[in-house]
Amino acid sequence: MTFELNATSRAKQGTGASRRLRKAGQLPGIVYGGSVAPTAINLDHNSMYYTLQDEKFHTALINLSIDGGAAEQVLVRAVQYHPFKQQVQHIDFQRVAADTVIELKVPLHFVNADTCLGVKLQGGAISNILNEVMVRCVASKLPEFITVDQANLAVGNLSVHLSDLALPEGVQLVSLLRGADLAVSMLNGAKG
Repeated sequence: MTFELNATSRAKQGTGASRRLRKAGQLPGIVYGGSVAPTAINLDHNSMYYTLQDEKFHTALINLSIDGGAAEQVLVRAVQYHPFKQQVQHIDFQRVAADTVIELKVPLHFVNADTCLGVKLQGGAISNILNEVMVRCVASKLPEFITVDQANLAVGNLSVHLSDLALPEGVQLVSLLRGADLAVSMLNGAKG
């Protein structure tokens, strides 16, 4: 899924300028990367706040147009929130080309937890250890999420590891590349 955003460039930077933007309903941000100098931008706060609630937005290629110019492909790299208000303080975007190799955290979606043998017949409970994993791939192949199938959890097969995950073509797990085959979810308390 591709998102379309429109931003305006801003000349004034710093704490005071950012505070004035936020009071005016704007969100300060920056776009960096590629062969172009970093560009300070501002976006509409309310629309960005609700867009950031969509999980897909954090792993999608975004077409960002600054001052009505040509759209650039970017990824969300960092978002800073106010400690207790429902307010986004700042957002960072990184320019990427479709063939750029990137590393980014991708959420895990768990399926078949309630129908697995270890829960249904053996009285166990599943604990999910990881909620997201770091992947390495070209930007155009970045998945929205990775599915963890828990259907085979039972006595004798108590955990799902990173090496058990079905990955899309061209996507690698950074932990596996570094030699760490971590557990993703475990079955607890099953009686066999």
